This record gives sequence, C-alpha cells and structure tokens, in this order.
Amino acid sequence: MTGRVLRGRAARLAALASALAAAACVGQVPASGPPAVLLTPAPTASAAPPPDTSCGDPTVSLRPQGARPAPGAMPAGTFLRTIQDRGQLVAGVSRDTLLFGYLDPASNRLEGFDIDMVRQVSRAIFGDEDHVRYRVVSEAQALPALQDGIVDVVARTLTITCERRRQVDFSTEYYHAVQRVLVARNSAVQGIDDLRGKKVCATATSRSLAAIRSAASHPVPVAVDDWAECLVRFQTGQVDAISTDDAILLGLAAQDPNARIVGDSMGDAPYGIGVGQAHPDLLRLVNATLEQVRADGRWSAAYGRWLGRFGSTPAPPVARYRD
Repeated sequence: MTGRVLRGRAARLAALASALAAAACVGQVPASGPPAVLLTPAPTASAAPPPDTSCGDPTVSLRPQGARPAPGAMPAGTFLRTIQDRGQLVAGVSRDTLLFGYLDPASNRLEGFDIDMVRQVSRAIFGDEDHVRYRVVSEAQALPALQDGIVDVVARTLTITCERRRQVDFSTEYYHAVQRVLVARNSAVQGIDDLRGKKVCATATSRSLAAIRSAASHPVPVAVDDWAECLVRFQTGQVDAISTDDAILLGLAAQDPNARIVGDSMGDAPYGIGVGQAHPDLLRLVNATLEQVRADGRWSAAYGRWLGRFGSTPAPPVARYRD
C-alpha cells in the first residue's frame, strides 16, 4: 500500500474522529445508513475458553413486577420518581460505535441501536423518547459511572459477564453478538487460527482482548483506548486485524470497503443495559420496557433500521429471570 493511500485513509479517519468529538443533541434516526459490508457466513463453532459462570447464568435479571406505572406517574419514594422529577433519564452511551451508538456528523445527533433502546426507556418513564441527557462514556468508564451515580443507565454494546455483575446490575439480554475477526478484504486469513504472530487490535478493557490472548494460535494482542484507534491502526498497517464483537466489527467494516469479517465465533457477547445495584425499581422497569419492545415489534424495527442490510432480522433474545 503506498504512503499516499495510507495518508489519505488516515486523514479520512481523523476527520471522522473530529466529527465524533462534536457535541451531540437528541434527534431522530436517519433513514439512510452506511453501505453494506463484505461478510462471510459466521459458523457456530466456538474457539474461546469457557466463559466465567461463577455467578451462574450472568444474563438472568429481575422480573418486572405488577402493572407497569403509567408514563409520568412513577411511584412516590422510588428512584424512578427521582428520575421523573429531574425531568431527564441520564444515559451513558458511546459516540463512536457505528450502528449502535455514534454521533452522526451530518445531523450532529446520537444515533444507533443502543440509542433506540434508551429512547424506549425514556418513553416508559416520561411518555416520549426525548427526555434523555446523554453522557458519552468509554468502555472503561461505564461501570464506574453507574457505581458513582453519574448516569442512571448505560447502553453501549456492554457485554453481560459475571465479573461485571459483581459491580453493577444488568437488564435482560437485548442483543446477542459473537466475537469474530476483521481483516483486509484481500487477506488470506480465515479466522483467529491464521493470525499466529500477527498483531490483533482490541480495546484495553474489553473481554475481546482476553480472548485474543488465550487463542491457541498466539497472535500478538495490541491494546488501545477505543475502537476508532483500532481502525486507524488497521487502515495504516500498524495491526493485521481487529477482533471483537461482530456488532462492533460491522460498524468498523462499514467505514472501510476493503475490510471483511471472518472466522468462527470466539465467544458469545450478550448485551445488557447496565443499571446501578441500588436501583432495582429502575431495573425492573427497563426489563418491562424490553419485554414490550420485543413483543410489539419495536425491537425488530430497530434491528431492521440499523442491521437489516446485513441479513434477515432474527428473533429478539429471550429474557431470563432470577426471581
């Protein structure tokens, strides 16, 4: 690849990063989206070590109880009433995860599948989708922001794990991803087994990095702060591949027509909405909201809006409860 092409790609990525850093406002989802990306079918085999099940099934959550309160009528003395009286749900989100939570440079609005889920929680509390104050949090900041009460919920492709469950609560699973690998379109690599001695990028706090480190082919893990940096390193030839949830890889590949997603599943990544452990009333309302959007077609509509171009819309993940 010539230096001119590399510099051109780096400039385009720098422009995108600058746009993502701009201030965001609440808005509507655009009708159009990023172009289709080249995918190979995802086999069902798993090459990852067994997940941590020390907490049992990490995806189980609190069951909705009784009739859901009407919007604008949250029960007195509850955290839900505190949110209602405040006038805004404070949500921790990503601004650079294309398709799930990203700042659209054309509209200067946060958009994506995760953002749609947050808007549904706002609708359940206030009666409309626009009572949300978004706070951009990194993957490393997500759990501390909940623990410190900086945000009420976090929705940013956050995988439910036993380790994280010890720090915060999670809703039922609202999206199911699997870890795979992104490589150059002209690469002969077909999966993580073909990356022996090759540099593979992931964020420093992600579970993806641990899977790369444990791969039998012994790739060289490269830890960075965020996925945008992984993409810049990939496009400038500093790493050979990126490995994380296919949901995130779809957004990265949509920014690079010369990329493709390959390989077997390296492990499941069930996404949940994070909630502080002191707020079970909010958690139950979030779960009631997810039940409703699964049942009335809003989940499928959101999936079709953001991910339908990559294949048929699957059934929503099944809710699992511990009480």
